[in-house]
Amino acid sequence: MNYHPTMLVIFLFLLFAIIFAPQFWVKHTLKKYHQPPDRYRGSGAELARMLLDLENLPHVTVEKTDRGDHYDPIEKAVRLSPECFDARSLTAITVAAHEVGHALQDRDADPRLRLRTSLAILMSKLQPLNVGFLLVGSILATAFGNPRLIALIVIASLAIQLLSTVVNLITLPMEWNASFGRALPMLQTHDILLEGDQHHARRILRAAALTYVAASLISVLFLLRWVR
Repeated sequence: MNYHPTMLVIFLFLLFAIIFAPQFWVKHTLKKYHQPPDRYRGSGAELARMLLDLENLPHVTVEKTDRGDHYDPIEKAVRLSPECFDARSLTAITVAAHEVGHALQDRDADPRLRLRTSLAILMSKLQPLNVGFLLVGSILATAFGNPRLIALIVIASLAIQLLSTVVNLITLPMEWNASFGRALPMLQTHDILLEGDQHHARRILRAAALTYVAASLISVLFLLRWVR
């Protein structure tokens, strides 16, 4: 099927917007509420430590990382970026509460977190193998002209991509629960937020929950491209 150049440009623009607009919005929102950097008396790290202790999780550590804000269910660690670890901004304390929310999910044996953790570990082992398998397998398939081998390579690659899509789709409701089922109630119960900040904190929690949307959309679109 031939597409008119204008329609193709519009399609590519919409595709770009759908995939990258959530990512841009998330970064803009988090950056916006990093100002002023000293709005709260305590830092993100201090709030995370306080909430973990209040929730009877003294064994969970709070660490600074350059790999982005996240909770490590294997090492039992809330890891915060330097911006959130040291700052006393609304973004810092809200993101810290979100990551503590994942620690609560782990404590309560949330099946979504457990499933995602298991699949993520599996994916970390399969992805490097997938690249090597595709490279070597494609060379062998081309050299020997074996259509069955080519089909096997495509099926294997599709299976790994399907697993990646499943991991991303599981992540979305898990992140939403960490924000609005865990973090927000903690912030409200312990009266953490300053007057007038709750509405803005909700925006930050929404952004934190949607961090993986772009990755999910890319995975789904890639998968749909294969199964058309």
